Amino acid sequence: MKLKHLYLSLAILGICYTWYYNIQYFQTAENPSLANFFRDAQSNFAGKSFGADLTVVVCTFFAFFIPESLRLKIKYWWILIPLTFLIAIAFTFPLFLYMRENTLERLKLSS
Repeated sequence: MKLKHLYLSLAILGICYTWYYNIQYFQTAENPSLANFFRDAQSNFAGKSFGADLTVVVCTFFAFFIPESLRLKIKYWWILIPLTFLIAIAFTFPLFLYMRENTLERLKLSS
């Protein structure tokens, strides 16, 4: 299995795994809304710890993927920014790695 296929599999897992729980929340919450989702996610120290962790991961991801995308001239890299917030970093980070591997393969073939 090529590394890019592993990255694509992880992107699919990332969207399915996170959105399974997002859907569960919106189906079972007493007053489901995006504002309440974020409020509930910050309702205790465990949730705040996950939020702090993800904030640092997202900032690190952006610090890496934006310059790397520009350097490699990856097409449509910018779409990952809103998708990170609309879907999940668990989806966009492996998707970026898949896009990067495709670009590296293409550059290797052309040289």
